[in-house]
Amino acid sequence: MSRTIRTWGVVCALACPLALAAQTATPAGGGVPGKAAIQRYCLGCHNAQSKAANLALDSVLNAQVGQHPEAWEKVVKRLRGRSMPPAGLPRPDEQTYQTLQAGLEKTLDAQAAASPNPGRTDTFRRLNRTEYRNAIRDLLALDVDVSSLLPADDASHGFDNVTVGTLSPTLLERYLAAARRISRLAIGIAPKAPGGDTVTLVPDLTQEDHFEDLPLGTRGGAVVQHTFPVDAEYEILLRLQRDRNEHVEGLTAKHQVELMLDGERVALFTVEPPPPGKDHSQSDQHLRARLAIKAGPHTVSVAFPKQTSALQETERQPYQAFFNMDRHPRPQPALYQVSINGPYEAKGAGETPSRARLFVCRPANQGQEEACAAKILSTFARRAYRRPVTDTDVAVPLKFFRQARPEGDFDNAIEMAVRAVLVSPEFIFRVERDPDGVAPGQSYRVSNLELASRLSFFLWSSIPDDELLDAAVRGDLAKPEVLERQARRLLADPRSRQLASNFAGQWLYLRNLNSILPDMRLFAGFDDNLRQSFRRETELFFESIMAEDRSVLDLLRANYTFLNERLAKHYGIPYVYGSHFRRVELAPDSQRGGLLRHGSILTVTSYATRTSPVLRGKWILENILGVPPPPPPPAVPALGEKASSGKPLTMRDRLAEHRKNPACFGCHQLMDPVGFSMENYDAVGRWRTTEDAVRIDASGGLPDGSKFVGVGGLQQALLARPDMFSSALAEKLLTYALGRGVETYDAPAIRQVLRQSAAEDYRFSSFILGVVRSAPFQMRRSL
Repeated sequence: MSRTIRTWGVVCALACPLALAAQTATPAGGGVPGKAAIQRYCLGCHNAQSKAANLALDSVLNAQVGQHPEAWEKVVKRLRGRSMPPAGLPRPDEQTYQTLQAGLEKTLDAQAAASPNPGRTDTFRRLNRTEYRNAIRDLLALDVDVSSLLPADDASHGFDNVTVGTLSPTLLERYLAAARRISRLAIGIAPKAPGGDTVTLVPDLTQEDHFEDLPLGTRGGAVVQHTFPVDAEYEILLRLQRDRNEHVEGLTAKHQVELMLDGERVALFTVEPPPPGKDHSQSDQHLRARLAIKAGPHTVSVAFPKQTSALQETERQPYQAFFNMDRHPRPQPALYQVSINGPYEAKGAGETPSRARLFVCRPANQGQEEACAAKILSTFARRAYRRPVTDTDVAVPLKFFRQARPEGDFDNAIEMAVRAVLVSPEFIFRVERDPDGVAPGQSYRVSNLELASRLSFFLWSSIPDDELLDAAVRGDLAKPEVLERQARRLLADPRSRQLASNFAGQWLYLRNLNSILPDMRLFAGFDDNLRQSFRRETELFFESIMAEDRSVLDLLRANYTFLNERLAKHYGIPYVYGSHFRRVELAPDSQRGGLLRHGSILTVTSYATRTSPVLRGKWILENILGVPPPPPPPAVPALGEKASSGKPLTMRDRLAEHRKNPACFGCHQLMDPVGFSMENYDAVGRWRTTEDAVRIDASGGLPDGSKFVGVGGLQQALLARPDMFSSALAEKLLTYALGRGVETYDAPAIRQVLRQSAAEDYRFSSFILGVVRSAPFQMRRSL
């Protein structure tokens, strides 16, 4: 191996020509050449530059590269990002970078192959809220919104399936309450007294146009998916939006309200303004209907038949948002709440998908009940515990069945037993135990059953189905060809859309959209319709990359997107009509296309009143390049609004003043130039060329020293180094798949994923299969 690959001295030599003198000899055994010269010329400078990055190499001068992989992996990462040497110092040519990086990676990969370290996932990992909901759906054919039953999970390393190893007493109570409600709903046990569920629409939802999934010719309203526990009568109540004076908003004339069940009209109401001198308290009191409804899942829909209307007479283009009584009041009534109360006069459990999935047998008489119960519970527990069950496993829920049977019928007793399974640690937790006889610190392959759970929770955020579980029981998942076939099958299943909503939703910060509230004085056209359109565009775009198995680089360079009329108007794209989303091919000179131009990304990386080159630059560095900047120091001063002369400052000037603070310079010199290239998009993702009548300067750069102008230039700079984006995506996928943060010892596995994906033109499936084939995914290290 050449000395330029073995020595960190050459890394410093890239930054300082004086260090070239250090490359005079190569000690035996692969040590560092020119130690004395390195110490004389480079050590002080190197340590000063590396302190902020927690990278000091003076302690590994006399050792082989493979003896200090953690330090050298940090060097590789900095070399890959071309951030070593620091910007402004003499830099080598690209070939030198590639040669040094490739040599270090080859040595580190060989060391990892000889002594693999797959890392260690937690022994106990609780199902997070998303995984719990999906598991209930697949176990019981029951889709329950558990957001009111279980609290949100904290995120770590960017995902909420990482810090899930504990179960506090308070959280345990929530799981117990959730299990009780879910088991009774699945079995069809009527409550002792009628209850109710209420869906409240967000206040900034504009309801002037047609909503997707509602009949044509209507406007506004809502679609509510609801599971009715038993065959019975239920009362559905509607309430309209009111202003601060408790007046129904927009009620200046007669309007109709249509109530539908599974797409069929069941009631048509008329609302009209109250007589002069009367308040609005009774205006919507008659919007209720009592209906006989069969048990099981149904769709309750509400909409307003659209009235003939003319364009608003205004000298300016009218806003699309109507919900603020002071600025843009609603011209017509809007729905506020849908309440479903009951059951009344219950007639029985009925036939539901949940009961069909759960009751695999029915006893003909009381003497057959226990055998049938054991069959039901063993089948259910096998799916819930993700493994074959023993008589001991079934004995616990069967005990609850026996205790409950004298006080109720067979169904009530089964409900109690199902509840016992749903609160079992074997269901709530994913458990990975070290096998007997494994020495401490030894790497071993996880069992077939554990591998099946890893695969299904990675791709579906849910439990394995019967086919995957059967393959694991047979031991077939240990065969690479079977594992790959199962991974491809799961990826082709509609449940893999969880990668778009769950993985991409967290990786790209789409979940943050619900908390985004732009200043309505500055962005009066923003409403929840636009917020949800932003999210839907990005999810559909990500799904298209998955479904078509496109190159992941298309996430950055695609010439298409998904739009409805509301979003197209916001983007200034003509000839898109209607509420439904459709794929739209973009013109070559379009200001849209690729994630960097999505309104969702541009909005979540802005503040309520302005854009933030800092947030946008940090987002690019962390999520696209995989080189997050260091955390900010404490007590960071706010940006100045004006210069000392009193003249207003542009955003570029304000950040330039901010960088004069030595505590802020190090990070901002990395983030700001990246974010400046996105300044042609305002805080809600609209294209602009000026700000406060000043032409926007969108020139920017990357930490590797490359310079460009605008998002188009940023895109080209990113595509010129596909290994950077691909590495960042592979790290995010591996973190999400393992439920733990990526460490330096995972780097060889990530590089293997990159090599495989590069050979397949970076297709999306190559990343998924690369993660599934990797040692960290298939192996674990013992304590």
